[in-house]
Amino acid sequence: MAVVYLACLLGASGCMLLLDARFRLFFWRDWRAAAVVTVGGVLFLLAWDLVGIMTGVFEMGASAGMTGILIAHELPIEEPVFLAFLVLCTMVIFTGAVRLLERRAARRGAAAEGR
Repeated sequence: MAVVYLACLLGASGCMLLLDARFRLFFWRDWRAAAVVTVGGVLFLLAWDLVGIMTGVFEMGASAGMTGILIAHELPIEEPVFLAFLVLCTMVIFTGAVRLLERRAARRGAAAEGR
């Protein structure tokens, strides 16, 4: 029971990567750029978390679904996995939205030329 949250995060990340692979949105479009964005985003958000922990704004809650393994004071091992999922999810949604908007604009342009 102690790894439920981590397993759910990894499963959801796997599903996002499958969606990404199907439509070639982020990692499957340019894996080098995606890796830089993901690592940069996770490091930024981890720094944000650490500042929040040091100032007393963030505290780790108790949960039976978490491993209980800490990377640092009040920073569970699940946090960087969650942050990586957050960055991945955001970028897949963003790149997917950009692609949909580009297709919509192309269709409108083609329809305007056909008049």
